Amino acid sequence: MIRGDLGEIKANVRELQTSMGGVETGLADLHRLIAEQSVRIDHLAGRVERIETRLELVSP
Repeated sequence: MIRGDLGEIKANVRELQTSMGGVETGLADLHRLIAEQSVRIDHLAGRVERIETRLELVSP
């Protein structure tokens, strides 16, 4: 009886570890996408700043 329960617990732990692996992978992808968007936003901010300067919308 105890061995059966232990086997069931081990199977549940394996299933949870597999599920957590998927969650960790998804979270890592989300972090990567956020980092990529941050770089793009920084580039756009620089471009807007240069455009504003050329159009004399802001002081250089």
